[in-house]
Amino acid sequence: QVQLEESGGGLVQAGGSLRLSCAASGSIFSANTMGWYRQVLGKQREMVATIARGGSTNYADSVKGRFTISRDNANNTVFLRMNNLKPEDATVYYCYARVSSWGGWGDYWGQGTQVTVSS
Repeated sequence: QVQLEESGGGLVQAGGSLRLSCAASGSIFSANTMGWYRQVLGKQREMVATIARGGSTNYADSVKGRFTISRDNANNTVFLRMNNLKPEDATVYYCYARVSSWGGWGDYWGQGTQVTVSS
């Protein structure tokens, strides 16, 4: 069984910063792509940023230059540094990881962490 535990969400003023963390735990052989998605109520979940095990990254256009994704492979942890937050960034953020465990490769999601941005 693999679990993803997120932390770091909260309330911040527009222009402020937050850092999200997500640790994958359980019977993990290897973690491949990890990343962050967000979902506004009534809309599809959208990719915010992803990072491959080797470090290559991919960002949504709306966050380029403001958000930075990084990871710690030794601890199967992924981070998202969010700077210059805007009210439209406010929503629930979900951690994602593609992980190899006893059952083979699988896609796993965290339970979500709320980011609130006050204008």
